Amino acid sequence: MHPHKTPEPAASAAQTPAEGARVFSRGSYSEKLRIGEILRKETVGGILLVAAALIAIVWANSPFSESYFALRDFEIGYEPWHLQLSLGAWAADGLLAVFFFLVGLELKREFVAGDLRNISKAIVPVAAAVGGVAVPAAIYAAINWSHPESLNGWAIPTATDIAFAVAVLAIIGSHLPSALRIFLLTLAVVDDLLAITIIAVFYTEDVKITPLLLAVAGLLLYTFLAQKYRRFFGLKASAAWFILLPIGIVVWALVHASGIHATVAGVLLGFAIPVIRSKASGGPEAGPGLSEIFEHRFRPLSAGFAVPVFAFFSAGVAVGGWDGFMSSLTDPISLGIIAGLVLGKPIGILGTTWLLTKLTRAKLDASFKYIDLLGVAVLAGIGFTVSLLVADLSFGQGTIPNDHAKVGILAASIMAAILASLVLTPRNRHYRAIEAEENTDDDGDGIPDVYQQGRQE
Repeated sequence: MHPHKTPEPAASAAQTPAEGARVFSRGSYSEKLRIGEILRKETVGGILLVAAALIAIVWANSPFSESYFALRDFEIGYEPWHLQLSLGAWAADGLLAVFFFLVGLELKREFVAGDLRNISKAIVPVAAAVGGVAVPAAIYAAINWSHPESLNGWAIPTATDIAFAVAVLAIIGSHLPSALRIFLLTLAVVDDLLAITIIAVFYTEDVKITPLLLAVAGLLLYTFLAQKYRRFFGLKASAAWFILLPIGIVVWALVHASGIHATVAGVLLGFAIPVIRSKASGGPEAGPGLSEIFEHRFRPLSAGFAVPVFAFFSAGVAVGGWDGFMSSLTDPISLGIIAGLVLGKPIGILGTTWLLTKLTRAKLDASFKYIDLLGVAVLAGIGFTVSLLVADLSFGQGTIPNDHAKVGILAASIMAAILASLVLTPRNRHYRAIEAEENTDDDGDGIPDVYQQGRQE
């Protein structure tokens, strides 16, 4: 810390937004760097995801479509362990577990060592994420209320695809302020957690007790070793994953065999990893711990391989030409998904934020306005990856309702991307000015001056 600067006082863990308080502030410099690194990786992953989905859609509607579906449905694995699965199922149950492992890891890190460990900073974005899940689900249910066979898809429009969203930001050249980037990532991570909770609670029918109990025992062992690896094995954090990874795979296989969707195991395994609070965040230790090591190793695997491969196997839907496409769009399933993502997401996010700021008399950070928040809320309507997963769970892969759901997801994601671009692009000049301010380091100490002031602008 520069000697002539006054450090910002730490917020109390019990603090809630009060009159004069700021919500969605830019946070700490370390948080800006960490979030920026995550979003750069997700940008590359998002571009790969979009490319994989486009290839799947073109292939599924080409004269060679039979080869695409034959590849997706090709089975491989060991049946006695309940692991003889199609390649599409391996992508959904196996590869997405890596994605959800990072969701669990990121959420724990954010609330243990990140800026959101303070209730005053966490309450609004978390509540906004909840609103962004509840309102789309309600809109879908309202549209499909007279179609009981379609109601099972109510959770499809609840998720936000962070990789797709930041890829859109990269394409339109948006320079979102760090406060809005942190808000977008928080939204995506929290509603991914809510989505996996919905999957565990509402999409699990036949639970097998023995593999479930064995999975719990394995998870407890995994958690114990993750917390005590130094004491019992004298291992460095960079080596401990050689022991934890095989145990994690066994836990995943047991959860899958129990009848609970295997991606739930990914989140639980992520939660089990200890997070070190560095000296900068008020903790006793500095340097990378297991959470940093795992994030560094698995983020490229998730963004660069797992999610794009899942998108390739899940996004391929034969629309049956223009007439088939229009028929799909007029299905109440598609209409509910489109309305939920394109309208419900921004209504839920923006409405919850506005209500909380009015109730607490808090104000938005001075670096942006409600129009900027609207742009991010519309961008959050890109619900691609997890929405495709929930569609498969709701209607079954290869069924007509599932195909119509996927058409709705694709259409809604494209519409949300276009609308968000129309809102955010005209604000780029303002965002560049904020970016310049956040990078100014007049005293040359390596930390931008605005992050050393005892105020949040």
